[in-house]
Amino acid sequence: MVALPVTGRELHRPAGSLAAGPWSIELTAERAGWSWSSLRVLALDAGGSLTVETGEEEMLALPLEGSWTVAVTAVADGHEGEKGAERFELAGRDSVFTGPTDFAYVGRRRRMTLSSPSGGRLAMPGAPARRDLPARYSGAGNGPIELRGTGSCSRQVNNLCLPSTFEADRLIVCEVLTPAANWSSYPPHKHDENRPGECELEEIYYFEVAGGPGGPGMGYQRVYGTPDRPVDLIAEVRSGDVVLVPHGWHGPSMAAPGYDLYYLNVMAGPSERAWLICDDPAHAWVRDTWVGQDVDRRLPFYSAAAGDRGGP
Repeated sequence: MVALPVTGRELHRPAGSLAAGPWSIELTAERAGWSWSSLRVLALDAGGSLTVETGEEEMLALPLEGSWTVAVTAVADGHEGEKGAERFELAGRDSVFTGPTDFAYVGRRRRMTLSSPSGGRLAMPGAPARRDLPARYSGAGNGPIELRGTGSCSRQVNNLCLPSTFEADRLIVCEVLTPAANWSSYPPHKHDENRPGECELEEIYYFEVAGGPGGPGMGYQRVYGTPDRPVDLIAEVRSGDVVLVPHGWHGPSMAAPGYDLYYLNVMAGPSERAWLICDDPAHAWVRDTWVGQDVDRRLPFYSAAAGDRGGP
């Protein structure tokens, strides 16, 4: 019996479809239909605030727009503890295209009050944690910024919360910025098996697209599976859209001509915290064509040092 593929309707969640209460996006692991990765996005008017609890998840408070204050208190058996009070002032940024951001890490069983003096938008990637790690601040210059690929496959990667850049229990988070008409998350790759050179990770793509003179822009995302685990998606994505990658090959992420593309990647899985990928053998040869080509001169989007050209 041939397994039916996971459909685009299940994988592509357009802007607004995941709104709930104060959240413009509330994507819990349960709502995604899996176990490990979650994402919430909060928009507040100037002077607004919201208090939330992390439960059994570790989370980042990651500004997409504006500056934020994050006040964190430990919670024990549903009550505030006397220890663990922290306050983080996040400078944030004007937009995802104008600069890197600082962020706060908040571990499980914490209560945090989020506020924004001038208003803005905040992403909260999450994953269930096995350890209690302290709340911590990471400055905008702490996460290495890399330029990956060359030519039309050039892109910028902000390595915010990777195993090599920031300690967490399961959570892996990075940002990718792709100049107009370029492809990223390419060659197509996967990370859905625990084996040498690959690890199992669920992945969330959250998109923002730069606008143009005529209005909002768009990009495109491809996800496809294997005969044993079919999945099939080709989606036009716009600002605020989410794409889920439960398994299978994913890529390319395509920036349409005229419109720069941003996406936030949130990953977590059941085993070791590692980002190990496997290229689709049918397209892995494309990496060899990058040799001798220059990185797109439009990169970096903002001041950064070029780094490794491997990875997704």
